Amino acid sequence: LPLQRPLWGRPGVKVLVTALVFVTTLWNLKFFLNPSKDSGEEYKHREPLVILVWEWPSKQVPNISRDVCHELYSITGCQLTTERQLLHQANVVVFPHSRLQSGRDKLPKERLLGQNWVWVSLESPSNTRALAAWNQTFNWVMTYRQDSDIFMPYGKLVPNRSATMNIPAKTSLVSWVISNYHRTQKRAEVYRNLSRYLHVNIYGKANNKPLCKDCLLPTISKSKFYLAFENSIHRDYITEKLWRNSLLAGTVPVVLGPPRANYEQFVPADSFIHVNDFVSLEELATFLKTMNASRYQQFFAWQKNFSVKLYTDWRERICAICTAYPHLPHGRLYPDLQRWFNS
Repeated sequence: LPLQRPLWGRPGVKVLVTALVFVTTLWNLKFFLNPSKDSGEEYKHREPLVILVWEWPSKQVPNISRDVCHELYSITGCQLTTERQLLHQANVVVFPHSRLQSGRDKLPKERLLGQNWVWVSLESPSNTRALAAWNQTFNWVMTYRQDSDIFMPYGKLVPNRSATMNIPAKTSLVSWVISNYHRTQKRAEVYRNLSRYLHVNIYGKANNKPLCKDCLLPTISKSKFYLAFENSIHRDYITEKLWRNSLLAGTVPVVLGPPRANYEQFVPADSFIHVNDFVSLEELATFLKTMNASRYQQFFAWQKNFSVKLYTDWRERICAICTAYPHLPHGRLYPDLQRWFNS
């Protein structure tokens, strides 16, 4: 009988073994180049982003022990805390400017490598003091300014195709709610001159007619126009005076603030009246007093496509940091915070 050839010597077996070795090598190479999602790096990425609020911006601190960002605003992977003992675990530390007035000695003594600090303010530069002390301190800013790292407006218009025009019944011409009246302010000067030509219903502490929280909008809504006068004039400084007291209340805002073009970045051009549109306040008064019903209704055309969203909850504002986090520059410091804010 002929001798049997060894198994390895057979051509078919050689091809099969070589193929198996090649496939195994490719398989291992795949895992080398593309680590498993269970690797340490991916696991770290899936851990919640810890946002430490060094001191809560408002006097009343809400309960944030739960996953409030997910429960309230559908923002996942975001943990808010005010527990300072978690400083060494925090990815971001938030410092409201209103709580920084006492000085640097109450800030953390050190900043962890990779940890970013956020300066937060809703006030205008005219009402923000002691900024020069905070040079080379903060990585990010969170303000009403559109060029902030985290943009935090007082409100905005959101698309709402099912909306319809809703104009409350009117019993008066113009109203204004004012708590802090200072004769040197631009808004005080404009009001004094405007009131020579028409009557303004004034509410608020400044006129000893404070309105309760639930009384504010129903009272204002009875007026055709509302004086949405800002306490100071700065770029993008457009507050609840426009969003809540005017648009949400169902009145037409007469605005005093940044230029018209700046307002039009936030709301339609035909949704408000700007003081600067008129050569005199007498002309403005005449325009308001003689407006017919058809022209008045045109100011509410925005309601057909939009609704007003207010930003009033500090939890929502701070949760927004987690949404912006992946796109923010890390490690950068603001060399001159005061110069940036006043620009």
